[in-house]
Amino acid sequence: MDKCCKDLEECESYLLELNLLLKSMEVLHRTYSAPVISALPVSTYEIPKKEKRPRRWRSKNNGKDSKATLQVPSCISSQSPRLHASNPNLSTTETNTQETCTDSPDSPTEVSRLQEDFCRLASNIHVTLKSAFSSLVAERDRLRHTIDMQAPQPAQVMGLKTTYASECPGDSHSLVHQVSNESKASIPDSISEFFDAQEYLLSSSSSENEVSDDDSYISDVSDSISMDTCSNEGGSERHNSVSSVVSMANRRSALPSPSPTSSVSLWNILRNNIGKDLSKVAMPVQLNEPLNTLQRLCEEVEYSELLDTANQTQDPYQRMVYVATFAITAYASTYHRAGSKPFNPVLGETYECDRSDKGFRFIAEQVSHHPPVSACHSDSKNFTFWQDVRWKNKFWGKSMEIVPMGTTHVTLPVFGDHYEWNKVTSCIHNILSGQRWIEHYGEMAIKNINSDACQCKVTFVKAKSWSSTVNEIEGVITDAKGKVVQTIFGKWHDSVFQGDPPSATCIWRANPMPVDHEQYYGFTQFAVELNELDSMLKPLLPPTDTRFRPDQRLLEEGNTEGAEEQKQRIEQLQRERRKVLQDNNMTHQPRFFKKSKDDTWVSNNTYWELRRDPGFNKLDFPVLW
Repeated sequence: MDKCCKDLEECESYLLELNLLLKSMEVLHRTYSAPVISALPVSTYEIPKKEKRPRRWRSKNNGKDSKATLQVPSCISSQSPRLHASNPNLSTTETNTQETCTDSPDSPTEVSRLQEDFCRLASNIHVTLKSAFSSLVAERDRLRHTIDMQAPQPAQVMGLKTTYASECPGDSHSLVHQVSNESKASIPDSISEFFDAQEYLLSSSSSENEVSDDDSYISDVSDSISMDTCSNEGGSERHNSVSSVVSMANRRSALPSPSPTSSVSLWNILRNNIGKDLSKVAMPVQLNEPLNTLQRLCEEVEYSELLDTANQTQDPYQRMVYVATFAITAYASTYHRAGSKPFNPVLGETYECDRSDKGFRFIAEQVSHHPPVSACHSDSKNFTFWQDVRWKNKFWGKSMEIVPMGTTHVTLPVFGDHYEWNKVTSCIHNILSGQRWIEHYGEMAIKNINSDACQCKVTFVKAKSWSSTVNEIEGVITDAKGKVVQTIFGKWHDSVFQGDPPSATCIWRANPMPVDHEQYYGFTQFAVELNELDSMLKPLLPPTDTRFRPDQRLLEEGNTEGAEEQKQRIEQLQRERRKVLQDNNMTHQPRFFKKSKDDTWVSNNTYWELRRDPGFNKLDFPVLW
């Protein structure tokens, strides 16, 4: 077992090196070859002249017992100590001993060198993990033999033997499961221990760690800050109160079909609709992704474990750090999604997401058509989250701004806190030509309306073509007198840190993207799971649930022609329905939401009661598709 522990410690150092290599590759790609910067019109900004500086890189050949020290190219650095906010602990110091590289960092030579280092480290990890696995197998066999030889056998030994028989029916679990189980044990048990930038290794997606049928775990560990935040006891207790709730044990890991190649001319569409509200312009289905705006709202609670932790944190300033970080993570899933738009929900459309593995449940409904308003509500034992979303679009020729209106709310039951904040402006660039990219900018003010002990202001920095501020955020938490108590910084798509570099602590890091995500609309693993329709869940949903929507389903399956036909049919049904309401001097009444005193939409707390068996089959729902 000592040998096994040593091997795993060695793997930990290798994984850290791999993480640094990946970060370095990201620096090269985003800084030198990313179209998000180079595609910006030169005339848009005044680009100050800079002296040319040699690009430097230090690569150290690693033996089995040594670690690689990776240097960020010096031309990326600036005078600011926070050079690369997504990982402030990457060394940026230039030394005289560094070897000057004549090739550009994104040249084939540098790329090849990084790939060779990556493959070598991956091979070392594989060999070392095989060694650790062999040690575990040998120790297990030795222990089993000892148990069999011992007579008489105490009750504890018999219990251990029974556990072995149930957990290890065959010779062994796969090596993948062994590694996954070992990674769980490495997660800190204390809330005060976080993913520090120097220790951070892996970040698991919401469902990648879900156990298979032959595993004996009640629930698995997701990407969270501590074991306490991973507890699903509250979710289980809550779901026990609702009968006929089905949770999918094994969620899908990929969409049925990759995204189709679009030949639609967006310029022709926009040219023919100059001066119109783009939210009312019918767009071809090829410009859509197979998710709905209601489901997009659900993506904002992907990192709900931050609120779980906030509800267990005594310090009000630290609670605000977690709440602010949660508010920032709402934008993380948009990073790879600028190329397509979600389906617009029709009036009365609904969506539910019941995630017992993450301890929350979520509902959303399209409550208004003009203006279009989507309302959502999510609850768990640790928090309540709700908002209604409405926005305005501004088309500027080469870019389009999305200006949201309304307020997001979160309550924490343990402390009686009620936080609220505004959303920032989003902008999609290169709409007509080049590769589209999205940025968010503006100030987000977060306040606890039940206490004036602290406030928070988060700034989403607007990008400039000559700086490294792409996707950066900066935040300060102040006390009642305006004194800064805590600071956070990072990148909204990647990670958030607390404190000052280089000793800052990583509060949050985005889940890894699925393989080939570029071919599947840039969906995160959480997004991949949102439109899945399980056969056991199907009879329990209301007929207005987004997962029954045919145009969205057909697009997900790769049938764009069928999706376009269904989309036009649904739009026609909606026009006829609105005309009937207008002719009869009637207005649509939302089923699961109501207007509050401040003229916002909130849950009427009927959905999950109606969800009980026999549930929705007794209700009269409008025909939406």
